[in-house]
Amino acid sequence: MSIVKEFKEFAVRGNVIDMAVGVIVGTAFGKIVSSFVSDVVMPPIGVLIGGVNFNDLAFTLKATEAASPAVVIAYGKFAQTVIDFAIIAFVIFMMVKLINTLKKTAEAAPAAPAASTKDQVLLTEIRDLLKK
Repeated sequence: MSIVKEFKEFAVRGNVIDMAVGVIVGTAFGKIVSSFVSDVVMPPIGVLIGGVNFNDLAFTLKATEAASPAVVIAYGKFAQTVIDFAIIAFVIFMMVKLINTLKKTAEAAPAAPAASTKDQVLLTEIRDLLKK
């Protein structure tokens, strides 16, 4: 089998397409959560702790010199990224929990057995008569 044919079978397979859609939607969702955290959650927290902008929180290790920029540890951006992650992880956890609940509900309700046909009823009666 040629490489092109194998790749085509791999790329057209349903799981790969589903995964690609999931990655695209996940990326967009990540941007939404990042915007939510940076534009909605962090400003009130900054106001509560004294009007601090988290993006500006940093330790300066080396000041700016003529040709080189300052060397800083931007712990405010890191804190914002950790909050982004926590929100995304929580939402994904809730989605997985919902999906598992739906699966359990679907598995817990087994289908009712089908009613016996006339042929099956007659055969059962004949079997019972032959046993006697």
